[in-house]
Amino acid sequence: MPRRRKDGRKTQIVVVGGGAGGLELVAKLGGHLPREDFDIILVDRNATHIWKPLLHEVAAGSLDANLDEVGYRGHAFRWGYRYFDGALESIDRDAQEVVVAPILDDDGSEVIGRHRIRYDFLVLAVGSVSNDFGTPGVKAHCLSLDTRADADRFRRRLLNQCLRVSRSMTQNSGADAYARVAIVGGGATGVELAAELYSAATALGFYGLEVFDEKRLQVTLIEAGPRILPALPEKLAAAATAELEALGVRVLTGTQVISASADGIETKSGEHIPADIMVWAAGVKGADFLSGIGGLETTRNNQLLVGPTLQTTRDPNIFAIGDCASYTPGEDGTPIPPRAQAAHQMAATAYQNLRALIDNKPLRDFVYQDKGSLVSLARYTTVGSLMGNLVGGRMAIEGRLARLVYTSLYRMHLIAIHGWLKGLSLVLVGHVNQVVRPKLKLH
Repeated sequence: MPRRRKDGRKTQIVVVGGGAGGLELVAKLGGHLPREDFDIILVDRNATHIWKPLLHEVAAGSLDANLDEVGYRGHAFRWGYRYFDGALESIDRDAQEVVVAPILDDDGSEVIGRHRIRYDFLVLAVGSVSNDFGTPGVKAHCLSLDTRADADRFRRRLLNQCLRVSRSMTQNSGADAYARVAIVGGGATGVELAAELYSAATALGFYGLEVFDEKRLQVTLIEAGPRILPALPEKLAAAATAELEALGVRVLTGTQVISASADGIETKSGEHIPADIMVWAAGVKGADFLSGIGGLETTRNNQLLVGPTLQTTRDPNIFAIGDCASYTPGEDGTPIPPRAQAAHQMAATAYQNLRALIDNKPLRDFVYQDKGSLVSLARYTTVGSLMGNLVGGRMAIEGRLARLVYTSLYRMHLIAIHGWLKGLSLVLVGHVNQVVRPKLKLH
């Protein structure tokens, strides 16, 4: 297609969602397409981006998100795209416009009314949300770790409960006082959060809670499957289980949750697991507003069905990438898993295919390269498997090597969204911050 429309206006590419895939994509588009011919727009309901795999550290207070988040407005200025604050409400495919919901102030007053943004090409990269599978009481009583706001909410509740326990103990009435946390879901998020909580608890004594330590923390990790970390080899899952139990985590496998209440979790076996804070991390799905949006084809879990080129099945001008997209390669019939590495690879393919459409060239099929899985158990250890189908198998790694590879994933993300110079500079700044800034964020 021509670089400018027939009406003389710029070709407009709209990306909805500034997560790992969406932010990488607008950086590539804005950095390589000429601004006089193309208008690149990012729409996101948040003002800043933080890498989702870090949210468990934000929740535990081990990471200050204010220092690690990326402001969209500043990033947009640097990379030549425009940022619009707002949440996607609907898609008008006939008019080729997205409808953005009104923006409301804290008091409910309208800041910006409902409005439309035209597109020539649209990329949906809105990520995923926790899937509670309709379990009674989960929405009312359990927290999730889908967003920065969720992580901040968890941290406030955790600190408040630790303060209650500490106060009770100083008044000599807290012999049985504990901060009890129940985590439902034995995947990476649940396992990493459980370990991070113990790492944070050991440091609380240095920040005003002299009588509180990890012995006053009770964490229960509940998994419905036969073992935690099903994406990892059984040997590594067993090693992670042993490490968690050594910390003090009660690991329950083969345990199905049937409901949640204000004071704990109910299991199918009839056990009541008391908890002051409950976290649901038992799976993800697409957000409810995606179901049938714009007449596009979606799965039962509200993911947008896409073909090999990552174009949606009913509209070649609309792409979907990351957790909100469902693509099943023809070989084995297994959908691409919702992982950060998949979003990163999809962003690269979507960029190449958008350029191909602009230049009237053939599109390329998306080929997922499984680089393996890594799980960090805070400062204690890291376990994982590397290389995946690149070598026809998996290489199990633990300890310092695994930790080095794990931290390198975030560094690669920084380089992808900032470029080599600033990305490497931020890596160095991160090393300095580990020394000079507090170990915990307590506010």
